[in-house]
Amino acid sequence: MAGVKELFQYDFMVRALMAGTLVALLAPVVGTFLVLRRLSLMGDALAHVALAGLAGGLWLGVYPTGTALGLAVAAGAAMEALRARYRRHGELAVAITLAASVALAAVFFSLGGTGGIDLFAYLFGSVLTVSPADATLIAGLTLAVLGVVAVLYRDLLALTLDEELARVTGLPVGALNGLFTMMAAAAVAASMRVVGVLLVSSLMVLPVAASLQVARSFRAALGLSVLFGQLAVGAGLVVAYWLNLPPGATVVLAAVVLLLGALAARRLWPDLGPA
Repeated sequence: MAGVKELFQYDFMVRALMAGTLVALLAPVVGTFLVLRRLSLMGDALAHVALAGLAGGLWLGVYPTGTALGLAVAAGAAMEALRARYRRHGELAVAITLAASVALAAVFFSLGGTGGIDLFAYLFGSVLTVSPADATLIAGLTLAVLGVVAVLYRDLLALTLDEELARVTGLPVGALNGLFTMMAAAAVAASMRVVGVLLVSSLMVLPVAASLQVARSFRAALGLSVLFGQLAVGAGLVVAYWLNLPPGATVVLAAVVLLLGALAARRLWPDLGPA
C-alpha cells in the first residue's frame, strides 16, 4: 500500500495517471466503433501519421503533439475521401495513408533530426514526459470526442451496424464518416503521449477484442472495453513506474493478459458473449 501511495507524491505521476485514465476512456470508445466497422487498422495508419506529424513538429521547432494532432486530423479527412473514391476497396485508403505517412516521417526526421528530445518516449510512451500542456490537450480532446459520441450515438451506431441502411434512411453518411475518422485521429493524438505512437492503436483494439468475448450487446461491449482499458492502463502505468519500463509496452501487455483472460472465460463459460 505504501508503494501505491508513493505514486501520488510526484506531480509527474499524478499527471500520467490522470492522462492515462482519460486515454483509457477515449481510446476504447472510439475503438469499439472502429472494430465493429472492420476498420481496426485505421488506428495504426493514423498512428503513423501522428509519427510524421511529430517529426514535422521537431523539424519546424514547434509543439510536436500539436503538429501530430493537426496532421492526423487532416490525414483522417483525406483517408475518408479515398474511402469514398475506392468504395469497393476501402482498405486501400488505409494502405495508402500508411505508406505515405511512413515516408513523410522518414523525410522529416532526416531534415530535422530528433531536436534533442527523447524520441523513445514518444515512440513507446513515458510517465516522465506528460507535460501540463499534454494533459490539458488530452483532457480537451477526450471531452470533445466523447461529447460528439454522446450527441450522435444513435447515428454512429446505425452507421456502424449497417452503413448502406443508414444511407437509405437518410443519414448523412459521408459527413458522419468524415467526422468519425477525425475523432479517431484525435483519439490517436491524445493517446500517444501515454502509450507511445507505435503502440497507441493497440489500446483502441485489444480492450475491444476482450469485451467482444464476453459482451452480449453493443452497449455492453462499449462499457466493458472502457473497463478493460482502465485496468490495462492503470496496471501498465504502475508497473512501468516500479520497473522503469516504457508504459506503452506494459499497458499493451496488460491488455493482452486481459484478452487472454476473456478468451479463457469464454471457453469455460460458453454462455458468455453474444448468443
